[in-house]
This record gives sequence, structure tokens and C-alpha cells, in this order.
Amino acid sequence: RDPGLMKLLPIIVLVVFAFKGLFGWSSTYLMHWVGQSVIADLRYQLYRRIINLPLTFHDRTHSGILISRITNDVNLMQGAVSSAVTGIVKDTFSAIGLVFLIFYLDWKMAIIATVVLPVAFIPVWKIGRLLRKIATSSQEAIADLTVILKESLGGVRIVKGFSMEEYETEKFSNENLKFFDFNMKSVAVRAINHPLMEFLGGVGIAALLWYSGYAFSKGLTTPGTLSSFLASMMFLYEPVKRLSGVNNTIQQGAAAAIRVYDILDTPEEVKEAEGARPLPPIKESIEFSDTSFTYDGEKPVLDHINLRVKAGEILALVGGSGGGKTTIVSLIPRFYDVSGGRVLIDGTDVRDVFIRSLRDQIGVVTQEPVLFADTARNNIAYGQPEKPFEEIRQAAKRANALDFIEGLSEGFDTVIGEQGVLLSGGERQRLCIARAMLKDAPILILDEATSNLDSEAEKEVQKGLEALMAGRTTLVVAHRLSTVKNADRIVVVVDGRIVEEGTHEELMAMNGEYKKLHDLQFSAEKVD
Repeated sequence: RDPGLMKLLPIIVLVVFAFKGLFGWSSTYLMHWVGQSVIADLRYQLYRRIINLPLTFHDRTHSGILISRITNDVNLMQGAVSSAVTGIVKDTFSAIGLVFLIFYLDWKMAIIATVVLPVAFIPVWKIGRLLRKIATSSQEAIADLTVILKESLGGVRIVKGFSMEEYETEKFSNENLKFFDFNMKSVAVRAINHPLMEFLGGVGIAALLWYSGYAFSKGLTTPGTLSSFLASMMFLYEPVKRLSGVNNTIQQGAAAAIRVYDILDTPEEVKEAEGARPLPPIKESIEFSDTSFTYDGEKPVLDHINLRVKAGEILALVGGSGGGKTTIVSLIPRFYDVSGGRVLIDGTDVRDVFIRSLRDQIGVVTQEPVLFADTARNNIAYGQPEKPFEEIRQAAKRANALDFIEGLSEGFDTVIGEQGVLLSGGERQRLCIARAMLKDAPILILDEATSNLDSEAEKEVQKGLEALMAGRTTLVVAHRLSTVKNADRIVVVVDGRIVEEGTHEELMAMNGEYKKLHDLQFSAEKVD
């Protein structure tokens, strides 16, 4: 009846819808920004935790499982944090407002309509618990799938070499089907939620219609009130249904969160001590004082080791496989912490100094060359990106690696592939030696650095190692006794104990364990 207001009303409607769209977009964007920020931070914290956990943790946990935690499990938490939180906030307030409205319109009809809501949340709660169990099993299945992928693709040469493509495909297929079954169970449980809520809503509406017909016939309500009430009820059941659906997402996220926080709550076995101090450069010795170690708290790997390595000395550790040689040298940089006794550098317990200052003084070359899918230059400068190119080149030259690096398609800027797959075994090892050369640490650990090489490659690598060992305190773990004959001292380790020590000539004269090892290897080489 007001022409002026009627002309203004379309403009008001347009403005309202424009603001509704703007706030809707802002709400979606900002809530997802919050959710993605939380998840990005959680993923970072999880990776940081994993990379800082000690080797004992990594020894017993497959890397494929850890990859699954960082990717799949964190992604499942993302839905619970972003979209689910938005839905809970919005739908909860909508439901509360509509409940107040229907009670305001007609409290008797409201009681009849809402009596079904508490009943509706009983199956929602049970479905949620079941869904969490299925989600946990599903996440374990995808972790197993990731393990198979990492192993088969990482060992693809062996798979092809033994013609095991069909076997690996079948193994992957079985795990894939297991994952599929869990997913379908999840779909079945989630799918029942909507029709169940529809049915329970229908029960409430049927009861409401029965009462409203009676109330209308008795003149207890008006058509306007009844239509408003029914419209409010229809609006009320929608957020309630969405809340039940959000519960399913939250349960999946909760199952993932349990697995993620299982890693985040893993205690650190190698910790920085309170009052730790920097470690000065070694001047006197490395000493193992009554040192013992066990991986599982039961079977000792090292049993009361007493050993002193003078600064500048080359000490070789030899013995049969599983004797504890690698464990001894791994205690120096605190890859593991001793179970008993102490490891001292110049009289200072390694547990009383900053871990970084300790490891900065130690260069390591392992049996398996550890390289990254990056350039030759960046692999040599790993951990020391600030080093000038001339120093990197000089390190490569001293490691006897310069010729083959400069012969690559792009020289030092050639990407060498995953684990240096584009290089030979000897070339990969020389690249690792160049990395240790560039670090220029006063303590050097060589853990069977030539055991996987043929004789020709070993000669080339040995030249680099000799240059690397010059003037350093060196501990050499060796399987081939021919590589340690010139060591200042040789220690024989058997079953976690030191049974003999001396020079090559002294040990041969003892006619003990070392001579047995020597004669066994010599006779084997003679047969070859």
C-alpha cells in the first residue's frame, strides 16, 4: 500500500543478497584459511618431530607409514578442522535460534516436535563410534599401501631383476582391495545417516500434523501460526541433519588425529641436556668409559666397552657382522645414547654438550652412499650451502671426484637422480667423500665405506679416503681387513666386547680372532 516503499524494497533485497554473498564468501574463505593454517602448521610440526626423533624410532618404524601420517592422516584432519568447524558453528546457532522460535510460536507443538531430537542423536552417536573404528582401519590400510609403493618403486631394479612384477602387483592389489573394502564400509555407514535422520524427522512431523489438526479443529491455533510453525520446523531439521553428517567427518578426523598425535607424543630418547655447552675442537682423545648399549632394554649390543682413541689416531674396528662395530661409532655423534657408562671427548661427556656443536665436529661416510635428487654441487655442499664454488670444487678434487663430475652433461649442476642413480657406485661414494671433505670436521667416521665396491672402484675411493683421513681422528669400521692394515691401531669386536687390539702385525702374532678373520678372507680371495 506504500508505493515508495515498494520501489525501495527491490533495492533493499539486492543489497541484502549482495551482503549475504559477500559474508558467505568471506566466511568460507576465512574458515578454510584458519583450517589450512592449522593443518599446515600441524604437518610442519609432525615432520619436524619425525626428523628429530632418534634413529631407534626410525629403525622400528617404516618410512612408508610415516609418509602416510604426514599426507593422508593430516588431510583427513583438515576436513574436521575447516569445513566441519564452520558447519558446527553455523548449524548450531541456526538450530538454537529456530528452537526458540518454535517455542515462541506454540510451546505445546514445540515439545511434540522436538521430543524426537534427543532420540535422533542416539544413532548418530553410535554411527560416529563405528565410523571412527572403520576410519582407523582404513588409515592403517592406506599406510600399508604406501609401504608397498615405497618398497616396490624404491627397489624396482631388484623387482625386475627377479621378474617379480606380477608378485608385487598382486601384493599391491590385495592391499588396494582391503583399502577399498574399508572405504565402502565407511560409505555404507555414512549413507545410512541421512535416511535415518529423514525418517526420524518424518516421525516428528507426523506427530506434529496429528496434534496441529486437533488444535486447529478446536480453535487453539491459527492458519498463520500453523504455517509459520511448520516452516520453522522444516528449517530446524536441516541444520540438525547437517550436524549429524558433520559428526561423521569429525570422527574420521579424530581417528586420524589419534595417529598423528601418537607420533607427536613420542618421547625423545636423545635430548639436549639442561645447561649444555658448546664442544671445543678435539685436542686429546675420544674415550668409551665402561660403555654399554641395548636397543630393546634387554639384549646388550655393547657390553662394558673401554676404549681410548687419541686425537689424530686412525683406529679400525673389525669383527664379524652384528658384533657391535657400527653401534660403537654411532654413539659418538649421539645417533643413540648409551644405556650405561659414558662417551667422552677430551673428558667431556657428549651428553653434556649441544648436539649440533658435537655433530659439527664429526664427518660421516657410510656404507650406503646417501645422496639426494639434486645437483652434484648441492649434494657436496649439503648442510653448508654458504660455501663458495671454489671450495666445493677443491673438495671434489681431493676426493678424486672432479674428473667424473666435470664429465657430466652439466658438470656440477647436473641433477644426479634419486639416490644418485645416474652415477656408478664408486662415483656416488666419492661424492659422499667430497661432502665430508668440504665439512672439514676434526673427527671422521668411516662405516664400511668401500665394502660395496668392486676392486677398481675401491682403489679410486681409497685414494679419496686417504686424503680425507689425513690429520683427522678417524674411526674406520671395516669388513675387508686389507683396507685397515695401515691403521695406527686395530680393535677386534666380537659380541659387543673388545677381544683384541693392536697393530696388524701384533694381532697376527697373537694367533687369535683377527688372524682367523684374516686367514678366512685371504683364503676366500685366493679361491676367487
